[in-house]
Amino acid sequence: MAAGIPQEKTAWGMNQLCGSGLRSVALGLQQIANGDARIIVAGGMESMSMAPHLSHLRNGTKMGDVKFVDSMLKDGLMDAFHGYHMGVTAENIAARWQITREEQDAFATSSQNKAEDAQKGGRFKDEIVPVTVKTRKGDVVVDQDEYIRPGTTQESLAKLKPAFNKEGSVTAGNASGLNDGAAALVLMSADEASKRGLAPLARIVSWATAGVDPAVMGSGPVPASRKALEKAGWRVKDLDLVEANEAFAAQAIAVNKDMGWDPSIVNVNGGAIAIGHPIGASGARVLTTLLFEMQKRGAKKGLATLCIGGGMGVALTVER
Repeated sequence: MAAGIPQEKTAWGMNQLCGSGLRSVALGLQQIANGDARIIVAGGMESMSMAPHLSHLRNGTKMGDVKFVDSMLKDGLMDAFHGYHMGVTAENIAARWQITREEQDAFATSSQNKAEDAQKGGRFKDEIVPVTVKTRKGDVVVDQDEYIRPGTTQESLAKLKPAFNKEGSVTAGNASGLNDGAAALVLMSADEASKRGLAPLARIVSWATAGVDPAVMGSGPVPASRKALEKAGWRVKDLDLVEANEAFAAQAIAVNKDMGWDPSIVNVNGGAIAIGHPIGASGARVLTTLLFEMQKRGAKKGLATLCIGGGMGVALTVER
């Protein structure tokens, strides 16, 4: 309602963890295709900085200390099947796909450097809506991502200690961060857009979701992307651009290897390792980034994909 949408229109939420933002777009597509809606605003948000610590106090407590649970960890960053952090699943991928620490740090450095260059060149400007925050010292306008680390080098990342396994290779530097963010897109049928004199950024061609072993949940984009491409009648080589969420460098490298696509067309402006990964928003964010970059480059076919905690992946293809 704060966005000006009439109160007569309804809203609802869904949760597929890291894939939520993209899955919401797919659900919007289905509603329009089924004739249940003409225009849909789809997207997601996450405020990881505001995730509360929780304690079960409904029935009171006995003598002694009260334990608090970090809801951000419990609801978003822990694998429910194995009881360990998502970072451990990245360690599992690094071991199974034989991805070295050096490869991960090089990938993370590239992501940061590409994002830094894109930010300096104003390539994110069109896809970011400035937000004005009122403070005691006056208004502060937030109009660019704050997580990007200028001047990142592989040497600086090499100094970081493993975060999840003392003998491991996954660090805070080659993983996505803890971030706040929101993203949304407007969907409508071609007829509705024509009636309103609007030129769509792209047409949704297909989407798919798939399950994998939760212990290597980061590989989820592989079967999901393959299914989406099959439904679209496309091959990997038909893609002009890809936005594949970077939950971890090891995970992203494994996806690139298994998909066999040209790394030069993937996350051309950096990915979540640099930009951030606000879980509920990331799906809509990667699609938005893909659409605007396709427009800038005159690209015809693109794919957005993310891994999902619990052992899943989601992917969506678009065409201009």
